[in-house]
Amino acid sequence: PVVLAPKNSSVAMPPPADIVKVAIEWPGAFPKLMEIDQKKPLSAIIKEVCDGWSLANHDQFALQHADSSNFYITEKNRNEIKNGAILRLTTSPAQNAQQLHERIQSSSMDAKLEALKDLANYSRDVTFAQEFINLDGISLLTQMVESGTERYQKLQKIMKPCFGDMLSFTLTAFVELMDHGIVSWDTFSVAFIKKIASYVNKFASDISILQRSLAILESMVLNSHDLYQKVAQEITIGQLIPHLQGTDQEIQTYTIAVINALFLKAPDDKRQEMANILAQKQLRSIILTHVIRAQRAINNEMAHQLYVLQVLTFNLLEDRMMTKMDPQDQAQRDIIFELRRIAFDAESEPNNSSGSIEKRKSMYTRDYKKLGFINHVNPAMDFTQTPPGMLALDNMLYFAKHHQDAYIRIVLENSSREDKHECPFGRSSIELTKMLCEILKVGELPSETCNDFHPMFFTHDRSFEEFFCICIQLLNKTWKEMRATSEDFNKARKWVMQVVKEQIMRALTTKPSSLDQFKSKLQNLSYTEILKIRQSERMNQEDFQSRPILELKEKIQPEILELIKQQRLNRLVEGTCFRKLNSRRRQDKFWYCRLSPNHKVLHYGDLEESPQGEVPHDSLQDKLPVADIKAVVTGKDCPHMKEKGALKQNKEVLELAFSILYDSSGQLNFIAPDKHEYCVWTDGLNALLGKDMLSDLTRNDLDTLLSMEIKLRLLDLENIQIPDAPPPIPKEPSNYDFVYDCN
Repeated sequence: PVVLAPKNSSVAMPPPADIVKVAIEWPGAFPKLMEIDQKKPLSAIIKEVCDGWSLANHDQFALQHADSSNFYITEKNRNEIKNGAILRLTTSPAQNAQQLHERIQSSSMDAKLEALKDLANYSRDVTFAQEFINLDGISLLTQMVESGTERYQKLQKIMKPCFGDMLSFTLTAFVELMDHGIVSWDTFSVAFIKKIASYVNKFASDISILQRSLAILESMVLNSHDLYQKVAQEITIGQLIPHLQGTDQEIQTYTIAVINALFLKAPDDKRQEMANILAQKQLRSIILTHVIRAQRAINNEMAHQLYVLQVLTFNLLEDRMMTKMDPQDQAQRDIIFELRRIAFDAESEPNNSSGSIEKRKSMYTRDYKKLGFINHVNPAMDFTQTPPGMLALDNMLYFAKHHQDAYIRIVLENSSREDKHECPFGRSSIELTKMLCEILKVGELPSETCNDFHPMFFTHDRSFEEFFCICIQLLNKTWKEMRATSEDFNKARKWVMQVVKEQIMRALTTKPSSLDQFKSKLQNLSYTEILKIRQSERMNQEDFQSRPILELKEKIQPEILELIKQQRLNRLVEGTCFRKLNSRRRQDKFWYCRLSPNHKVLHYGDLEESPQGEVPHDSLQDKLPVADIKAVVTGKDCPHMKEKGALKQNKEVLELAFSILYDSSGQLNFIAPDKHEYCVWTDGLNALLGKDMLSDLTRNDLDTLLSMEIKLRLLDLENIQIPDAPPPIPKEPSNYDFVYDCN
């Protein structure tokens, strides 16, 4: 039977998707609860609010979030308003910008200080920033910085804290305004640069001013070639070094960032000169003592800056790596003579007669063969291939001079062997140098997302050469363990080098704190140990590719994918803390997002700081039904990666960016904390939408779990050969007389 509801009864209907219930504040009045229709123009909503409080000139008002951000609501971001949000009616961005423009020029010091404080706060909002910049506000701030010290020099002696705060707020506002990418960095005068550079020395004790001054210098260098030249003239490495010797890691990070920026933008001919200055000022030693070995954890941004410095330092080797040896250059040939002299301790040269010349040539040829060169007559020809070019010869000479006993032992040991298992030192050194350059990516620009620095490279002024010296001894040891022969060097080189590379990479992964620790790690990674590791990590590839195994994999795969899917969804239920997109690496802001246990709703909300554990659902104020999600986009397709005035940090976070698109134009933008979380979330969201999980993490997990499952299923078949084809079905018997009917 059909039951009709009584005429007067009311049935609860869900509110329309375009209606948002909010509270709106106005100073001196009770907050007003109202429903905002997102289809109506924003100006009409503001007029309605103003009319409710009998306020005229509604075009001079605007709405802003009443939280700590105070960001203005515009037609562009109005879809971010959530049910239950608290908004504030306030003066329009244009009017606010005009008022602050006038207030910061006040003759009253207290009024000026308060105005600059407000400006520093408001400048974080791009809507306000655009209006203030339109009033030529950047020029006003630069003039205040340029003339500020002289104008308030007497005042500074009397009211030093007030002056420091005023300058700090001025620089903060300037940094915030410039970070929006609206104004070009090329527009600033030498006087302004001189003033900012002087603050790096004058205000070393004022962390706020120093931090912002360093941030401005870094941005100037990175964003303008002309400004690089001007900054390089005003600031010296000697002025920056003392800031590394303090205890504030943020200041140390900004200082290394400025050094890296100067290093990166320096012309090729100036880069080596700058490296020499850094060596003279003992930068490496200072970083090792006050940063790497300081009694505190290194945060991600510091790790990134150390990685950049490491890459830029190794890139100084590129010139030698790409330089071919000139067989006619006597100075270069003398290096080869020196290698021979150290190894064989040749007696004084024979008399310069025709007979002795022939004898000497014969002796040199024999010795060059013992040294393991390809060209015994003219070894210089071995160094004409780039890479590694002359860098290989530099490494060999360093090894011969600074580790003479090990060098002589390797050369003599291999030159006197009679079992054809000698390791040719010359050819091996050339191949090893080339491989080390590939491992350390010599010549490549630093990645904008990587923070993979190695502490051991900061423990020695000649860390690359020392790295080579350890690795050439490893190569010699591994060559003997593998019983490789020099007769077919190309073939031996291929598989010995593969093992050596694996040994080096595995040792580097442990992040040894010193070169000695790296050496001891390698001692534990003998060829036998590598074989054991390989055996435990993967099954025999031939068995894995047989037809029965492939069929078994195909049958098991759906179960494994379902297992991975459940793991991803469980991780989404636990939730993750995400970093808000920040134009510069300053104070991070966080928000948390997690999936409800029934997989129906995404809960999210802002956090004051990074949480120590899971954040409960009820403390996350916003929610998004999974049913409303239209699509998940990544990388360059994300709305927050396309925005006008996109900042340089966007390049750094591009690989970690993804967005949820919902409704007509709603979006939830994410920056994953790392690649693993990025894969977990994109996989989980795709699983919720019924799409394939395509991340690298899923592929790796699928391979690992499939391998484990197949190994478990084949345990009972150990040492039994699995046929490629199933056994044939026998022919039918001629009769069935052998069948016994139980009935």
